[in-house]
Amino acid sequence: MALDVTDETFQKEVIDRSQDTAVVVDLWAPWCGPCRTIGPILEKATDATGGKVVLTKVNVDDNPGISKAFSVQSIPAVYALKNGQVVDSFVGAYPENVIEQFVQALMPTETEDHLAGLIAAGDEDSLRAALELDAGNEDAVVALGALLVEAGKGDEALALLARIPETERTRKVAAGARLGETPVDDYDAKLTALLDQVKGDDEARQEFVDILELMGSDDPRTSPYRKQLTKRLY
Repeated sequence: MALDVTDETFQKEVIDRSQDTAVVVDLWAPWCGPCRTIGPILEKATDATGGKVVLTKVNVDDNPGISKAFSVQSIPAVYALKNGQVVDSFVGAYPENVIEQFVQALMPTETEDHLAGLIAAGDEDSLRAALELDAGNEDAVVALGALLVEAGKGDEALALLARIPETERTRKVAAGARLGETPVDDYDAKLTALLDQVKGDDEARQEFVDILELMGSDDPRTSPYRKQLTKRLY
């Protein structure tokens, strides 16, 4: 079954989802005859993967932002994404067997399936085994790092996180690792106290930032505290 995607939902439904599952993007329009021909073929081929390849559809007339992002000049245009990147594509109508081969080539390998299973298991042994297969796998690194923090092994967690580029997820786990076994129960009181120290104390400044990471961007206090930190520093 295909999922209709818009300019507003593209990031979540295509880019973000492709981090875990191959996503096929079918760019079409109601007036396009060949689009109506390959649409059902794409849906049949992706349905046959049992969710291992996901089909999304974009009406180019209604979603110019996506069309521009793909530099679409003619339709049907079909793109396959993994990990946020285009890995294959074709333009025009093709026979069913060619489209089936296109979709089948996106299926995860046996190793990829095994890796996904280890990460899904989520226990320490499974996650360490996953990292033996893919040492830079962000999902495995973050999950194992979080377990190490819970076990009071902050230094090991930080060393593990250093393997991969910094992201919002890694920053949060690293913050927990640095704050160690003394979590802050009263964020407001601690942050207020730290504000008087952040200007000339690197450790106080790092602790302040780490607490904000644990609070997260959804906490309504985070943004005001960040502004206060900026004022104190500059």
